[in-house]
Amino acid sequence: FMAILDIQIVSASLGEIQAGLAAGPDEIAWVQTAYLVAEVIMIPLSGFLGQLLSTRVLFTVSAAGFTAASALAATATNMDQMIVYRALQGFIGGGMIPSVFAAAFTIFPPSKRNIVSPMVGLVATLAPTIGPTVGGYLSNSFSWHWLLLVNVIPGIIVTVMTWTLVDFDKPEPP
Repeated sequence: FMAILDIQIVSASLGEIQAGLAAGPDEIAWVQTAYLVAEVIMIPLSGFLGQLLSTRVLFTVSAAGFTAASALAATATNMDQMIVYRALQGFIGGGMIPSVFAAAFTIFPPSKRNIVSPMVGLVATLAPTIGPTVGGYLSNSFSWHWLLLVNVIPGIIVTVMTWTLVDFDKPEPP
């Protein structure tokens, strides 16, 4: 949810980020492009990494890294930093999305998957629905930095809870 929501929150307020970093109109698109390209690279790798490390470790590292990269992106003072931090955020966060679906299909028996799959899908589609509203509110009420800082507290909670409470598979190195 956080990784998908982040795409929409930032997208809704690219103008504020552009003004805050004194970026040109041709540069600001890279804030989203860097994130999305890096995320798309990680998504297929997450299957291999989940098997190598375990779904629990992959998701925990992804959530922690996404959270740290969100905080870093909020501290960006120029476009170069923002692009690097957003690429890092997208790459590391890209491991969360497939891990959630893998966990749902691993934890629940086939008889329950017809209920679980739509629920996971609903959560995934809720993020793009509320993202622009949340992004607009944060950037108008506070500053563009909060578009990224909003991930920190939930990210820490998710990281700690996942590491503490989730343990349903073991690493299976190839």
